[in-house]
Amino acid sequence: MSGAKARQAAADLLIETFDNRRTLDEAMTVSESYSRMQGADRGFARAMASAALRQLGRIDKGLAPFLSRPLETATPPARALLRVGAAQAWLLGTPPHAVVSETVAAAKGWARARSASGFLNAVLRKAVNDRSHFDKAPVTAVWPDWLTVEMMTSLGIEAATALAEAQSVEPELHLTPKDPDEIEALAARLGGKVLSGMSISVPAGDVSAIDGYESGEWWVQDVAAALPVHLLGVRPGEAVLDLCAAPGGKTMQLAATGAQVTALDRSATRLERVQENLARTKLDANVEIVAAKLEDWTPPAPADRVLLDAPCSALGTLRRHPEGAWIKSSDDIARFPEVQARLLRKAAGMLRPGGTLVYCVCTPLSREGRDVVNEVVADGQLKRVPISPQEAGDFAGGLTPEGDLVTLPNALYGHDVFHISRLERAV
Repeated sequence: MSGAKARQAAADLLIETFDNRRTLDEAMTVSESYSRMQGADRGFARAMASAALRQLGRIDKGLAPFLSRPLETATPPARALLRVGAAQAWLLGTPPHAVVSETVAAAKGWARARSASGFLNAVLRKAVNDRSHFDKAPVTAVWPDWLTVEMMTSLGIEAATALAEAQSVEPELHLTPKDPDEIEALAARLGGKVLSGMSISVPAGDVSAIDGYESGEWWVQDVAAALPVHLLGVRPGEAVLDLCAAPGGKTMQLAATGAQVTALDRSATRLERVQENLARTKLDANVEIVAAKLEDWTPPAPADRVLLDAPCSALGTLRRHPEGAWIKSSDDIARFPEVQARLLRKAAGMLRPGGTLVYCVCTPLSREGRDVVNEVVADGQLKRVPISPQEAGDFAGGLTPEGDLVTLPNALYGHDVFHISRLERAV
């Protein structure tokens, strides 16, 4: 029954994400059926859930012709098991007989899904023999319709399609080296690939088991997430504010420059993790940790440079967290621009005249990036400092007419999508 139990665990993960609106990481901590899995069964359960989430919209379109009523009307366990079955058949290459027999067995052994076993058997027998409707679904159907409209409005059809395609691929781990001069040697030692001269790409796996973790030679950080600090241009000894600092990758980058860093975040719990990583990498000497709301805090003196990684919809991280497309709604993300503009204005007031501020958000939506910056720049306190093609390097294709940078998907390597604006305090 281990195969059936793994499928039940995968379905439970989908219920925790899609129906209970948790991230997949959160779901794996609360799902009892997943927690009972071990070894290969545990890995297979996660793989099924992850594959289903990556292609959820296309899976639903592929299943629709085999259903007599909308999938949304099925019970959560039946709906989740159907999606798990389709992911096996259409994405993971599981043998058809195993898709049907083991998924139906999962339903029969699960009180909440037992009554749906006949329904599942009938639909999955059709699905394993006909994937044509899944294949015909547009690539952007991986998202809900409202999000597809948002992405195409902000990025255009071509870039939005490329972003959807990138979501279908399991991401590798990106590591930022503590000593940039050692990046080539470290990459060779780890069997990794250097990305844009800043990061190292290695296969995903147990982070703590990778050579150099305990000694603090690197930290996990997407290559696109490493760009804002590079573009800030920090010099040793400068006073730098890292605002909304958790989870801390950029904090460690700033500390490694020799700057005097103040890392602020409203979450004391998340800052504990930042402190742990600073200690592991031995970069804590020049960092002051402050747990406070940005709106309520004022630095003792204006800073030379400020990094504001503002709260956002996080829709640029869907390749790593595809469930984000389904556990958020258009109403959920509508609140961000007002918050972002308020925080950017507050951050500008913490900067000395002539100082540099980098504003970044891990989302491709223009209303959280370009539009927020345009609104605040119109106040007259800040002016843009355009990012050059040389500075953008491999990401230069994402430079905007205003001189901002959007790290759009490219053919070189997988990465998250950030909007990055560099600004200077004029008055």
